[in-house]
Formats: sequence, C-alpha cells, structure tokens
Amino acid sequence: MPHTAPEPATATAGPPPGETPNAIVGWRWAPAWILAYVALLFAPGYAETVLTLGALTALVRLVLVRFNTGARLLSDPAWVLTSALFAAYWLPELISAIDAVDPGRALREAAVDLRYLPFLWLVAAAVATRQGQRTTFGGLGIIIGLWTVDALLQGLTGTSPLFFGIDSLKQAISGHGMCSDAEIASVDRLSGVLGPCNLKLGQVIASFSPFVLYAVGRRFRLGGWLIAAAAVGVVVVLAGSRASWITYGLVLVLSGWRLLGWKRLLGVFAFGVLALAVLDQTTPQVHDRLARTAHIVSADVEGLDSALSGRTRIWRAALCMVGEHPLNGVGARGFREAFPACDPQPGRTTSWGEGPALHAHQLLLEVLAETGAFGLLLWLAGAALAWRAWAVADARAREAARPAMLALLVTVFPFNTHLAFYSTFWGGLTLLLAALYAGSLLAQPPDEGDATA
Repeated sequence: MPHTAPEPATATAGPPPGETPNAIVGWRWAPAWILAYVALLFAPGYAETVLTLGALTALVRLVLVRFNTGARLLSDPAWVLTSALFAAYWLPELISAIDAVDPGRALREAAVDLRYLPFLWLVAAAVATRQGQRTTFGGLGIIIGLWTVDALLQGLTGTSPLFFGIDSLKQAISGHGMCSDAEIASVDRLSGVLGPCNLKLGQVIASFSPFVLYAVGRRFRLGGWLIAAAAVGVVVVLAGSRASWITYGLVLVLSGWRLLGWKRLLGVFAFGVLALAVLDQTTPQVHDRLARTAHIVSADVEGLDSALSGRTRIWRAALCMVGEHPLNGVGARGFREAFPACDPQPGRTTSWGEGPALHAHQLLLEVLAETGAFGLLLWLAGAALAWRAWAVADARAREAARPAMLALLVTVFPFNTHLAFYSTFWGGLTLLLAALYAGSLLAQPPDEGDATA
C-alpha cells in the first residue's frame, strides 16, 4: 500500500512525544494497590478498604484517560475478558436475588460486589506492561515467600513473628489483640501471619505459590525451585487444610514438569511422601488429619463423613437446595439460611460445631445451590472464554501469564473442596487472580511499547 503524506497537525491534544498513539502503557501505581491488598489480608477490613479505594481510584483514572487521545491503561481484549469474567461471577448473584431465601442479603451482596469490576480493571492495568508484570508478580512472590518463612519460624518456635508484631501493635492501639483468647486456645494448625482467628493460611499459600515457584525457578533454576517447593510444601501441610494439599500438589505437577521432567518430578513427590511420613510421626496435628483421612476407605457413610469433616452432610444438603431451587438457587450467601430445611441429619451434632453450615465447601455445589443452573452456565461460559483466550494467545503471551493462569486454575479446580467463592475473602482473591490472568495474557506485545504512565 503506498505511503501517504502525514496530515497536518491539529489543535487536538495528542500523545506525548516519543509515545506511540493508543499504546497500552498500564499504570505504574496500579501494582501498589494489588500488593497492598494482598499484604493486608491479615486484617480483612483494611484489605477491603484498599480494594474499595483502589476501585474508586481506577474509575477516576479511567475517566481521565478517556479524554486523552494518547495512551491507554489496558488493551481492549484485556478489558473485554476481565469484564466478561466479572459478569460470569456477578450476574448469577443478581439473578439469584429474585426469589432468594433472604432477598435483602442477596441484593446487598450483589450491590457491594459491583466494586470488584473497576478493581479488576485496575488489576489488569497493573500487568499491562512487562515492567508492571515484573513488579506485580515479583511482589506477590516476595509476599508469599515472606509469609512462608514466617510460618516456618512459627513451626519451629510456636510464634509467628509477623503476627506477633501485628498483634502487639493492635494491643497498643486498641487495648485488645487481633483474636480472642478462645480462638487462640482452640487453634490446631499453623496460622502464620493471618492469625488463629483466620485459619486460611494453607489455602492462600497454596493458591499463590506459583508466583513464588516461577520467580525462584527463573532466577535460581532447579536448585532454587526445589528448595522453595519444599519450604512451601511444609507450610501447606502444617497449615492443616487437606484441600490446600491437593491444590499444592497440582501446582507442583503443572509447574514442575516443565523444569524437572516427569522422572525427576516423581522423585520430588517420593520425597514429599517421605516428608509427610516424618511429619505424621512428629506432628500431632498432621497425624490426626491423616488418621481422619484414612476413614475414607470405610464402607459406611459415617466413616466417609468423618474423613471429610462433615462434608458429605453438607453436600447432601446442597443437592437438596439444587432440587428445590434449580433455576437460580437459594441466593448468594443464602446457604446458611437454607441449610436447616435441607439438613439430612437434623438435630444431630455437626462435625463443624454449633449452627448451620455456612457454604457448600465445593465450587460446583456452591454455584448450583446458591445461583442455580443459570449461575453454573455463566461460570462455565466464563471458563470457556478464559480457555479460548489461552488457546489463541501466542507463546510469549502464555509464558507471561503462566503464573497467574496456574494460580487461577488450581484455585477453581472443581474436584476439590473450597472456601466460599461468594464470600468477601475468597471471592476477592479469586477475582484478583482472574484479572491478573486476563491482564497479563492479553497485554500488548512487549515490542509495541513498554512505557509506564
């Protein structure tokens, strides 16, 4: 096509000199919001404040950029996929409120969760450039690495240095600690920086471990990867959540085979089994969980329920809810209200303590029970869009997004038990991983401009 002479300059403001028109430049301050949010998970209220302020800031920033004819914060494909993944999560909430068990709560949940959309655009903008990806992924790796070292120190000394410092500061400011005496006394696992009143360390470490393993593997190759994998593995086991054991096992398989090959990876798992046997003999909490897991071979329902910590009773109740509300469920976060009417063993002591079950402890059953077939279809549509984006991306884009892809994949792995995806804590982290995946996979090619705003 023949070259044409450039048009005369107009009075309209254009991109700054040296900047490609319509380049995807991200936002250099966006990684700070993501890292602050994750780093403050020990205090969920503060973390949610950071999320909300980040969402408002993102809206203001996007409006300002909208009137600029130059660079953009994120690419159109990243914007579309991030928005679509949010819709796949949020629309089931909204539709479930129509005839929910508690319509008011379902509507409130849907209204409050709207803040996630601009926050996810902020997350995608954070990884829109190579520098943004390095800062964000590297920062997440450092945070999870510090939490791992802190948890190992707790395993050796009985005290988490990070939580001790946070709790001491809380005592000095408010006169009381982060957790109650009863919560501290009842803790039966490694709690780390999250503390004994938020026993989710295993799930968080396992889900975010790809950022540590990929960073260490790139920098220190095989030796570093093996040391990091062993350290994280010990923490995940001592943190006590058997669901996180499965999650971390998937991480090792999907990240380790490319670096080690299958034969050496089998050796890693053999070493892991040996280490688990040692922990079984030396750590009462690990021994109790392995002994409880052994009940799964029992032929009766009670043995299976004991092995799964009451999950079979919860899952049967969830199936009852699906049968009674097949189209749009009992309402997001309405599981606890609907549980008594669907409890297969009413009046019997539960494995989880007093009160009804709070959620289904399984992704597919949670989505079906709380948002019905409509919700499951939208979740599947979101998964299909995420997979399609991966399938058509080039090798460079896949490599850039691989840590986020793996973290998201193992977090939503359907053949596992889960935390509540429509809760503030786990829902926020899952959507964060989804936006990191979409933003890093569909960022502009590095050679099309790598400036920062």
